[in-house]
Amino acid sequence: MVDTIIGIIATLGTLFVLLAGVGILRMPDTYLRMAVTTKAATLGIGLILLAAAVYFNDLSTTTRVLAVIIFILLTAPVGAHLIGKASYIKGNKLWEKTIMDDLEGKYRKTGKNISLPRNMDHDKEKH
Repeated sequence: MVDTIIGIIATLGTLFVLLAGVGILRMPDTYLRMAVTTKAATLGIGLILLAAAVYFNDLSTTTRVLAVIIFILLTAPVGAHLIGKASYIKGNKLWEKTIMDDLEGKYRKTGKNISLPRNMDHDKEKH
């Protein structure tokens, strides 16, 4: 029975990782690829690690697996946000069917202090 549960959890995790890989190939722009990868791959890796914890059935292994899952859940969204921000500032184009650009006009594309929002640029020069 435990082997069946491990197999189901590991298979679901593998399917999510596969969907993340397919999403990277099928999505039209950097931002959608990043969203697919962050969500699907994080869930897939978490499920695979959970299957490993159930398989080994050891307190030490389970603790380490839970620590890795928590680390991934905390760092994946932050990393995706930073990659998206860097891509936007660099000038990567949005998909042509994108309806709204919430960051339009908020960041400089070139020059000094490019990562600062425009309204903070003036505050920095005053001090």
